Amino acid sequence: MAVELARENGAPASDAENRRDMDQSPLAIRGLTVTYGEKPAVFSVDMTVDPGKMTAIIGPNGAGKSTLLKAALGVVPPVSGRVQVLGKPLDSQRARIAYVPQRASVDWDFPTRVIDVVMMGLYRELGLLGRITGRHRATALDCLNRVGMGDFANRQIGQLSGGQQQRVFLARALAQGADLYLLDEPFAGVDAATEKAIIAVLKQLRAEGKTVVVVHHDLATVAEYFDNVFLINTRKVAEGPVADAFTAETLQTAYGGRLATAQVDQLGTAAQSVGGL
Repeated sequence: MAVELARENGAPASDAENRRDMDQSPLAIRGLTVTYGEKPAVFSVDMTVDPGKMTAIIGPNGAGKSTLLKAALGVVPPVSGRVQVLGKPLDSQRARIAYVPQRASVDWDFPTRVIDVVMMGLYRELGLLGRITGRHRATALDCLNRVGMGDFANRQIGQLSGGQQQRVFLARALAQGADLYLLDEPFAGVDAATEKAIIAVLKQLRAEGKTVVVVHHDLATVAEYFDNVFLINTRKVAEGPVADAFTAETLQTAYGGRLATAQVDQLGTAAQSVGGL
């Protein structure tokens, strides 16, 4: 993917180019607009995700990052726009998508065990009244082991720390055996060990040819963790490979005065690869 800056007055891509990009992309969004009341949260956004890559969605608070992801999944209704997943309409491809929501949006008081949460990822195979077999339990346990939570299989989910809960929801996504993984702020509020465990699993998914899209807030780790980046502030600012799209210019456009000096300094060595912020 070449770097693409949001066009103010430039010529749009041709219909043929749009069709080709949408047919080849694991997640392709065109003209997506979402409003809360009269205020647009996401306005006329186009996004094309590269297959087999890890893409970060970044932008300031209130920029529409989570809304974009939820609208792409149909969780919140768009005013306009279309979404295509793996070359087909969203509704026909839901079985190929795994979604990890923000931890804060989950009711952790629900009385269920860790392994039962993970087996929810098998619901398309089990159905509403499907019989859980030893094979299903083995699959769930294997997914827990992949995120370092195998020893907690029989714990109540509410007894876990925030980082442990996040790992369990990632294990549930793994159980789905999806092709496209969408994660909303998976590193928010977790400890360093959990962040390391999560990024290792995501990179393994990429090595397996899966596509990973992450709403991300830590600018300091973008260059280390991701292949591509999508910058948004209600409208699309830029998208493309990190080395090309994650620059001083695009960050300033996305964050403006909210890109505080301390936040810029936090980038450390990553700044050298994005134009010396």
